[in-house]
Formats: sequence, structure tokens, C-alpha cells
Amino acid sequence: MKVEKTADGFSISLEDRVVLRHSASHPSLFVGHGQERMDMYRGNFEVEDYIIERSALRHAEVRADRIDLSDAEGRAPRLELVVSDCAIHFRSLDPSINRFWIRIHADNDEHVWGGGEQMSYFDMRGRRFPLWTSEPGVGRDKTSEITFRSNVKDRAGGDYYNTNYPQPTYISSARYALHVETTAYSVFDFRRKTFHEVEVWAVPERIEFHAAFTFIELVEALSTRFGRQPELPEWIYKGAIIGLKEGVNSFTRLTKMRDAGVQVSGLWCEDWVGIRETSFGSRLFWNWQANEQRYPDLRQKIAELNDDGIRFLGYVNPYLCVDGALFAEAEAAGYFAKDEIGRTAIIDFGEFDCGVVDFTNPEAAEWFAEEVIGRRMLDYGLSGWMADFGEYLPIDVELANGVDAKLMHNGWPTLWAEVNAKAVASRGKTGEALFFMRAGFTGVQKHCPLLWGGDQSVDFSRHDGLVTVICAALSSGLLGNAYHHSDIGGYTSLFGNVRTPELLMRWAEMAAFTPVMRSHEGNRPRDNIQIDQDPEVLEHFARMTRIYVHLAPYLKSLSKEAGARGLPVQRPLFLHYENDRKTYDIQDSYLYGAELLVAPVWQAAQEERVVYLPEGASWVHVWSGHEYQGGADVTVAAPLGSPPVFYRADAAFAGIFAAIRQL
Repeated sequence: MKVEKTADGFSISLEDRVVLRHSASHPSLFVGHGQERMDMYRGNFEVEDYIIERSALRHAEVRADRIDLSDAEGRAPRLELVVSDCAIHFRSLDPSINRFWIRIHADNDEHVWGGGEQMSYFDMRGRRFPLWTSEPGVGRDKTSEITFRSNVKDRAGGDYYNTNYPQPTYISSARYALHVETTAYSVFDFRRKTFHEVEVWAVPERIEFHAAFTFIELVEALSTRFGRQPELPEWIYKGAIIGLKEGVNSFTRLTKMRDAGVQVSGLWCEDWVGIRETSFGSRLFWNWQANEQRYPDLRQKIAELNDDGIRFLGYVNPYLCVDGALFAEAEAAGYFAKDEIGRTAIIDFGEFDCGVVDFTNPEAAEWFAEEVIGRRMLDYGLSGWMADFGEYLPIDVELANGVDAKLMHNGWPTLWAEVNAKAVASRGKTGEALFFMRAGFTGVQKHCPLLWGGDQSVDFSRHDGLVTVICAALSSGLLGNAYHHSDIGGYTSLFGNVRTPELLMRWAEMAAFTPVMRSHEGNRPRDNIQIDQDPEVLEHFARMTRIYVHLAPYLKSLSKEAGARGLPVQRPLFLHYENDRKTYDIQDSYLYGAELLVAPVWQAAQEERVVYLPEGASWVHVWSGHEYQGGADVTVAAPLGSPPVFYRADAAFAGIFAAIRQL
């Protein structure tokens, strides 16, 4: 990066692009002091900030690559900048500063993507995005009844920017990426035409910049920066992971589904630890070991599944319920986060209480990795699990490392991912055992092999339904998360909102063209239709699993590419067609690798769909065999069982793609 002194300030350039212009009359750096109010209720946060001071740092003393900034000439410097090859490093010279703002130069027609895993808006330009890991909310739309009722009942409605996985990183259509190295509460504000404003509730360590000639090179650079995932395990290509939670009857139901032609790679029983009933629905008993009452002879049944080529998966999260045996063991060893007077902090998780295992205590992290995940899960026979939560660290607990919990909160999902990854590595099963997470932050890419989109509503809604997991996969994929999937049929069923057969089938159609197919019975299984309860749904699902298995050779090639280059399996259209600016704001279709284009039907009662095909290629419609020239919208029939899918006419895997219609 290059610093150039100007008449009354300075500019900083990256590969001949000015990223920062600062002068006394038009300052780009501000510091100050704020007093926040942050209230957490069951993972949902109400956040307000009272700004006591926001001062422009108008005067700059430029000394080569070091810049001292003050309020005015003759005043003491308050902030130091040091510019290196690809970063701006910051040091506070005023201990009162706890707010920081910087304005990055923007073009009027610039697009920006990233921000972690965004659910509502892929192109972030024109909106403001707080970056704070939390529950994403139910409905996530202030105009909807379900969001209103969720807010009234549990303060849980959420908004478009709420996400389990925020990350202060974005990619610009100007072919650069920006990353803020901080775990503090931060905000990306893209509402101005001439600048992007980054707000941080601390002085960040640095802001990194990456430049490249192409979007693919940028994604590769970010994957190198944040870490890559291993290739998908071989067993995953055999079919869907079937989620059932009916105790021993889960095995009987699995057999019936297989008899109906469903291709199966794994049985996922999150209730392997037992169940407790709450007003929200069936919750798990948070004591992470097999419940032999609910699953008699489970170890033997897991062995029998393995002999049949099917893996068994479970569930775990980083909290322990007070009425479980593991809580007493952890509390006796002092492994929990503390309250203000040094007692174990007890957290309400929705009609039951838990302790928070303190992963800043190396002994606690090692105990959880070895005794819980290692001995009670991997050694028991589990081949994978949902590593849930991570976004619930209370901001008022005391941690072993002495760092303010407000600064640790965003980074907690990464610590949680690291505990899981260490447990897997300790058994030599990296790339073989598969855990998946919804929570994330900077660095989770290095540890978590698979993301899932969290708890969508069981509907077609714009901000919490099927379509949101496409946006989630695309935004997180640009930042180095190669593998993403979702709960087929959604999860959250509240206030009379229940699944329809159509929703289940449309979701399965999309899932067949994602890295992993996995079903979920939802939070209220008895109220919602399940795959094996409707003959039409079951037949449709079986066919989609056959398509998934049929595409295994192609998916394996994408997995190898992800391991070697960091490219995501699900890709925005512009990643391979960056000169076609019409692709820049498309978020309801995606490239599955470079050769397939998938446009799921995400609205109810739709029998056809309009799809934009990128310019520069000829595209073949999978179901009709009709060839279209790119660069235009096309309308295709999309009855149930035939989601809009196209492949490049010159695709290396064209033979496999063309054979899909015969399945």
C-alpha cells in the first residue's frame, strides 16, 4: 500500500486504487467515546449506543508510512496509523477512546458482498449491517406477523442483519477485499454513494486489504488468509443424512425410507442424549453422552449401521444443563465462566438452566475436547454431529483469560469450532468425521468443515424461508467457507406456521444440488409433516437423493477444487462471469461449481420460473435438453420434481448432467 502526503492530509492507495482520502475539510477518520446498552435474552440482543463523543481527526502528521492524527494542529495525537504492504495498523494514543470510525472510498456503482453469513441481502450496498453474533430471529421481517409475535413473546423476531455468523470482511466489485481484525462489536455501513463507513467499538488492531485481477483470485486469497476445510468425507456421497429424533423408532423409520428408495449416507439423531419438552417444542437434554433409556444398545446399533455403510451422527453444544451429570463434573473442576462474585454463571436457555464452559481456560477446552467429544462421542462411534450454538456467550460473565466478555463474544464461535476440530484431530479423523455449525466469526474457516444455515422458518418467506439459505451460502462462501447446507424443510414452527408438502419437496430439490443433503424434523415434529409420512413426498425425496448420488463424481471434483484453491461449491454467478454486471445482485440462483446453474423455486404455488443465464456461455436446460444463449432471462417450466437447472453446453461433465432427466 502506498501513502501520499497531500496539501492538508494524505491518501492511501492499493494497487493504484485510492482506498482512503483524508483531509482537514473532508476527514475520513473519527474517534470518540460511547456508552452502550446490550441486553441478551436467550441469544437475542437489544443493542443501543449513546455517543458521548465523535471527533474528526482533522490534523495529520505524515512521516513516511506512519501517520499521527489529532483533533487539530497543536493538539496531542490520539491515533497512530502505520501502513504496511497490505494493511493499515492502528494504535490508540488516548485511553478514553472506545469508538472508531473510518470511511473507505467508494464508487457510486460499486457492489459489496460478504459480512459473514448474510441471510437477507447478498449485495450489501445501500444498507447498514451490525456485525454481532446472535440468534438471527424468527421471521426477521418487521412487517410480518410472525416477527411481531416473536418479539412480543421472546424478543426473538430479529431483523435483516441478524446472523449467527457475522464477519467484518467484504469483497468489492472494484476487485479488492477488506477485513477488519477485531472481535469488537462493529458495523458496516454501505448507505453512502462516495464512501463505506466502518464502525468499531474499539480501536481495531488493523484493517487488511487484498487486491486481485479477478473475483476468483480474491476468493482464493481470502481462503488462504482464513483457512481451508478438508475435502468432504467419502461416505457423504452415498446419499442424504436423515434426521430423525424418535428414539429407537428412528431406526425402524430409516429402514422404511431405505425400502422406499431413499439413498442414505447417515442417520442423524440429535435426541441421542435424551429429550425435554418445553413451550418452544421438543428440546434436547444438554448432557452430552448417550441416553440408553431413549436409545437402548445404541453402540451396537451404530456398529450395525456402519456395517451397512451408514454413519451415525449426534448433537452437542458448548453448554451443560444443571441437572446433568457432566455439569457437576465441570463445576467441580472450575471449568465454567463465572458471575461477578466468582460463582458459576447460570444462563436461562428457555425453561432450563445451563453453565457456559469457559474455552479461554485451556484445561476446560481440553476437557471438553477429550472427555466430551472425544471419549463420549467419537470413541462411542459417532461419525459427525451438529455443533450447535456458540453465539450465546453472555456479555456479563467473567472469563479465565481476563478479557471483557463483550470483546470475546464475537470470537466465541471460533473457539467452539477449534474445540471440535481438536477433538476430531486427536482421533486421527480430520476429513473423516464431519461436524457442522451455524455460528461463526473470523477464523472459523480453519476449524469448521461444514456450515449449516441455522433455524429457518418452515415456509417460503422472503427473510426467513428457503431462499435465505442461498444468500447464506453465497455470502459465506466468498469468505472461504467452501461447504454449506441447510435443514431440508426448515426448522422453526411457531404460531401455527407449519410445513407443507410443497415446501418439503422444493427444499429437497435445492438440497440435491448442495454439498450435503440433510433432513430435519424441526422443533415441533408432531405438528409438521415429515418426509416418511406422505407417499408423494417420500417418492420425491428418494428421487432427489438419487440425483445427489448421481452427481457424486462432479461433487468430488468440486471438493478437490475447494481443498486446493478454496473455491466454494455454491458460487455467485459473477464469480465466473464478472464482466456481466447483471449477475452482481442475483441471490436466488447460484452456480454449483463452474458448470451447473441452479435456480430453486422458492415461492409457493409456482409452476415456472424466470432465470437469468450469464452472458458468455450456452446453457442446456437439464429437463428439456433445450439450449439457450446466455445474456438474457429465460422462462422455464418448473413443476415439482423439475427445479430449474442448467449446464454449460461445453461442460466436462455434460454426460452426467444430461443423464439426470432419466433418473
